[in-house]
Order: sequence, then C-alpha cells, then structure tokens
Amino acid sequence: MIIEPVIQGVIARSAHPYGCRQAVREQIEYVRSAPPIQAGPIRVLILGASSGFGLASRIALTFGGAEADTVGVSFERGPREKGVGSAGWYNNIFFRQEAEQAGRVATNIIGDAFSPEVRDQVIKAIRTDLGGQVDLVVYSLATGVRPDPATGELWRSVIKTVGEPLTGQTVNLETGHLDTVTVDAATPAEIEATVKVMGGDDWVAWIDTLLQAGVLAPGCRTVAYSYIGPAITYPIYHQGTLGRAKVHLNATAADINRRLNAIGGGADVAVCKALVTKASVFIPALGPYILALFKVMKESGTHEGCIEQMQRLFQSRLYGQQHIARDEQGLIRMDDWEMAEDVQLAVTELIAMITPENFQSVSDYAGYREDFLKLNGFGLQDVDYHQEIDFQELKVLEP
Repeated sequence: MIIEPVIQGVIARSAHPYGCRQAVREQIEYVRSAPPIQAGPIRVLILGASSGFGLASRIALTFGGAEADTVGVSFERGPREKGVGSAGWYNNIFFRQEAEQAGRVATNIIGDAFSPEVRDQVIKAIRTDLGGQVDLVVYSLATGVRPDPATGELWRSVIKTVGEPLTGQTVNLETGHLDTVTVDAATPAEIEATVKVMGGDDWVAWIDTLLQAGVLAPGCRTVAYSYIGPAITYPIYHQGTLGRAKVHLNATAADINRRLNAIGGGADVAVCKALVTKASVFIPALGPYILALFKVMKESGTHEGCIEQMQRLFQSRLYGQQHIARDEQGLIRMDDWEMAEDVQLAVTELIAMITPENFQSVSDYAGYREDFLKLNGFGLQDVDYHQEIDFQELKVLEP
C-alpha cells in the first residue's frame, strides 16, 4: 500500500513509518552538529517519549553529547487491519534502532503512564537495563484523561477559558482555512479536572514511586515542560484551564525539590516556546499567534523547533553550568527568544494584519503545516512517498 497524509480538522489519521524514521534521523543529525551537552545525565527516564519535546529530549540526551541510556514511556498504537499505527509507535522503533547502533540502551515501554502496572515495568527496566538508577527524569506527558488513583474514575481535561467565553480564529489543517470559533468558559469541575490531568500531581506521584523504589541516583534531577506565552494569548492559555494546570505544575517543582533534597537532587520547570506539536494544534485561537511568531522568528534567525529547544536546554541551562539560570518564579525560560520585546512587537503588528483571506500569504502557514506533516512522517526529504509499503513488514516491527 501507499500511505498518504489523512487529516481531519487538526488530527492526523495516518502516519508514514519511514518518514518517521527520517524525522528521527534529522533530529539526530542536528544534535550531533550542535554544541555538545557537557557533564550530562547518562541514565534517563522520559515519561512521554514518543513525540514533541519528550522525543527531542531523548534524542538530545542520547546523541547530543551526554551519550545517555534511556527508558521511554509512551501510549501508542501499532499497525492493525484498520490502520498503520501512530507516528509515535514508529518514532519509538526507529529511535531504538539508531540508539542501539550507537551502542546505547533504549528501552521502550508502551502503556498508560498513569497506571501502577506501567510504573512497575519502569522500575524493573531501570534495574535491569540502566544499572539500577537514573540521573534524570523528564516529565513530558500530554494527555486528555487521567484516572483517579483512589477510585479509578476518569478526570477529563478541557481547553476552555475561565470566566468569559472567547471568540477567536483557529487553523483548520484539513481545509486550509482560518475558522472562527467560540471557546466556552469552564465550570469549576472542569477546571479542577484539567488541573488533575495536566497539573503536577502525577509528576509528584512518579517521583515518590521512584524514590520509594530506590531507583533515583544521588543528585538525580527532574524536569517538566510548561508554557506561558504573551498577554495576547492569555485568555485561551495562561488565564484559561490549561494555564491553571501549568501554574499548578510550576508550583509542584518546589514540592518535588523538598523530596529530592535528601538525595542532593532537584526539580525544574522549563518554559518552552510555542511550537507545532500534537498537543498545541488542539488549542483553539492560538493558531494565528503561532503563524505570526514563526514568520517573525524565522526572519530574525531565532526560530527553534523542539529539537533545538531541548539541545539548548540541556547544553546551556541544565548541565555543564555552575548555576542554573531561573527567573524570579524559579522557572527556566527557554521562551526567552520568543518573548524578546522586538519579537513580540513584530508579532503583534503581524497578527493585526491576518485575516481568513490573507493568512496563508502574510504569515508562516506553510511552515506551520509543514511542521504538522513532519510530526506524522510526511513532507521530509529523502523519503519515497510513492513506495509501496508491506503491511506485514510493519506488523513485525517492535518498539
């Protein structure tokens, strides 16, 4: 069969396995050519390892100078009669192949990171594959549902405003249109559920589990990823349900620091740049901002994707430094180039120009769409997209 991109709204319904392999290889090539990570962690657990910032973290730490062995956890689906499987499934497979060829350990655990069963599998993998302990835990989970550990009932997150509804524009990748949408205000129960799913409770629970199992090495650090953005995006993000969850996540670092003090470790939250990820495309009314931001930052030469952000984080902020630079709230600001005054001024001016009729020509819609397609293995150089792919061959690939 020939695999082509299938998009419904902002959801990719297909993925190209060998495009995913090429995307992984391109990220590896980038970090190998970038300034190397000095004195980095050599045994790493990545929670949410199959795409976006999690995958980029794994690649940077394995191939960007630290030469880390890793265990990666993700919830992905493989090929079956009704589909070829998810991009993350193939990212896991081809990352492991590349890592093993480089002499590194790369264990993939496929399952729900919120479940006790997966936590037991992770502890076993750390003991058997990583020598018993890890030096870094990366928390990069992005999901819409989390079970209550006490009752098993499901909390479901929502992307809504807090207080008043918001009408704005969003990018429809299926039609190539800029649609007008209205985002409802969340109820108190929806706000609470979103914080439960996307806040810091599970991050703390993972650290407690790992501490109790004795698999965190002396000096072990942990990092989670967040976003704040400029005031123009506050109604849908920073002041919305997502923002409430991220504020909780940010505050959680202090709680985890107290837990890790006993082993000389610590916790950080890195505030990252707005990018096209499988999670960000779902955020309504954020699209025009990213379209304008990409155009401005590419013209200024400061644009970064996930892999550039993660290599810079580990190379120049978390490791090889005498002191970790944090802002007054204790956050590592990897969005510093995004939030530069001249960048934000130019972005604001460009957003004022964007309309449904001209957005493809005046903004970086082409780059936005290209990044989305690459997340799913399409639009990459050196991939034969006319190649017939053997479905049975896909089914024997194991992550």
